[in-house]
Amino acid sequence: MKKLVGLFVVLMLSIAALLFLEGFRFNATASMPRGIYQLIVGTASFQHGDLVSLCLDVEPFATLARDRDYLRPGSCPDGLQPLLKVVAGLPGDILEIDPDGIRINGRLQPGTRIAVADSHARPMPESLLAAGTISEGMALVLSGEHPGSFDGRYFGLVPLASLKRVRSIRIFTP
Repeated sequence: MKKLVGLFVVLMLSIAALLFLEGFRFNATASMPRGIYQLIVGTASFQHGDLVSLCLDVEPFATLARDRDYLRPGSCPDGLQPLLKVVAGLPGDILEIDPDGIRINGRLQPGTRIAVADSHARPMPESLLAAGTISEGMALVLSGEHPGSFDGRYFGLVPLASLKRVRSIRIFTP
């Protein structure tokens, strides 16, 4: 019986590894719909609304995400899981930040107020996001799903080159 259980575990781990190598990812966080996503290979340009995956390498925010368990262990070079977000701002877009949230080209992005504390009342570091025009090679990624999401309102703009487009395969509704 032990050999059968061991064989089953090895088989399941092998299947999981193959799915991972094929670009399949599972999102269990509340910042985007929970479900299965797949990386799309060979996409060079991005549009507003694209789903993307990225590794957070902006300090002090990567360390903060690790220390506060915002991100679980994962496949990024720093050992954290990638973020799953939506492309909200692209080069040439005008960013405004006010008490209601972030405006892109004059349009308020829902649920984007910048919080001074997280859901456990721990203070957030000052946001790196600044008003102005998004420069070439940069993007703003946000979550339209959760107003408490850890996204570009805190760690600022990210290089377009760091983004990987994803598509939803199966979304699990509560």
